[in-house]
Amino acid sequence: MRYGLRAVALAYVPFLLVLPVGLVFWRTFENGVSPVWQALTDPATVHAFRVTLVVALSAVVVNTVFGIGMSLLLVRRRFAGRRLLSALVDLPLAVSPVVVGLALILVYGRFGWFGSILERNGIQVIFALPGMVLATVFVSLPLVVRELVPVLEEIGTEQEQAAWTLGAGRSTTFRRITLPAIRGALAYGVVLSLARSLGEYGAVAVVSGRLVGRTQTVTLLVQER
Repeated sequence: MRYGLRAVALAYVPFLLVLPVGLVFWRTFENGVSPVWQALTDPATVHAFRVTLVVALSAVVVNTVFGIGMSLLLVRRRFAGRRLLSALVDLPLAVSPVVVGLALILVYGRFGWFGSILERNGIQVIFALPGMVLATVFVSLPLVVRELVPVLEEIGTEQEQAAWTLGAGRSTTFRRITLPAIRGALAYGVVLSLARSLGEYGAVAVVSGRLVGRTQTVTLLVQER
């Protein structure tokens, strides 16, 4: 039975992972390397890569800072509405990305709640990079938080309290005690957030307008081609 289960697992992984990825590579290079190189060096493709990196890295930075602060708030503080706040953090996991994009348009679009005010001041959110960053931040919002909260609950506050009794300030305690303890979970959350940001399609497709050479990401470019 044990060897049978191992055989099933070894057969399942190639069928689920290796075969689809191999098929993608085969279809990509079936006509040689030259067409692939031409597609990658096309100005529209290069710009799409640049936009994707800007949006993804901006979202990761925002979610990292927000994730650390929110995790410390949820674990280290007890206040009314804490469970509701924790549930709201998980909201992006339950809402369709397309709905997120539509909601951003209703709020920041030309006829939205704040869109007209922002446009009068020369700030365009929808069909521009700020809207794409907002959409990407929202869909990847819980990933860092949900990696840090269990680790913070497990390590407790004993070491932090010991540092405080020895005269360390809160910033020093965070830098010397808390951050090293959560760096593994933080790195994992950052990787998940980056992967989610790079592959986001639905929300970004709605708020970007898919403008070639302006707001087109790699995922939008692949879908169109």
